[in-house]
Amino acid sequence: MNGFFITLEGIDGAGKSTQARALATWFEGEGREVVLTREPGGSAGAEEIRRLLVEGAPDRWSGETETLLFTAARRDHLERVITPALAAGKVVISDRFADSTRVYQGAARGELRALVDTLHKLAIQREPDLTLILDMDPDVALSRGLARASGEDRFEEEGAAFQHRLRAGFKALAAEYPSRCRLVDASRPPAEITPDLIAATQERLA
Repeated sequence: MNGFFITLEGIDGAGKSTQARALATWFEGEGREVVLTREPGGSAGAEEIRRLLVEGAPDRWSGETETLLFTAARRDHLERVITPALAAGKVVISDRFADSTRVYQGAARGELRALVDTLHKLAIQREPDLTLILDMDPDVALSRGLARASGEDRFEEEGAAFQHRLRAGFKALAAEYPSRCRLVDASRPPAEITPDLIAATQERLA
């Protein structure tokens, strides 16, 4: 079987991790071997960089420095995990990938989209086969994210206005890449969202 690469995107607190696990369970029920991963992180080196990115004060890094750190983490993740798994015919499901950098650093945090795209072209050179964007009210999502008190709250601490910019950025991204992006209403209970994600996956596989 050919490998298949799915990413889940959206604002913090939209339920990406929950739906990634649900999709993995469905694929395994279909007899596919699944690699469930995340960004920033997913490989040993990228997890070390993750701590630099998600912990500390919101102004810890400039947008430019963040972009470089995310790209470095993504390159290691790609080399160590994603590319080998796809070459082996596995399904890779990642909680975030390059689209998050396009939105967070390229749209919501600063006008850095040209830098983001240049680094992606030079160092990453891969897009997912399918991107599922979970869309919901940023105020509700923010309250969920902060309630977790995970210690990885650097982006949540940017506040509600930042989350609203992120939502607009992800919606614009769905319009920019309509062939691979699906915008999904994530305001519903998780059990109601999963069937829509499976249907979008089946459509793309077909």
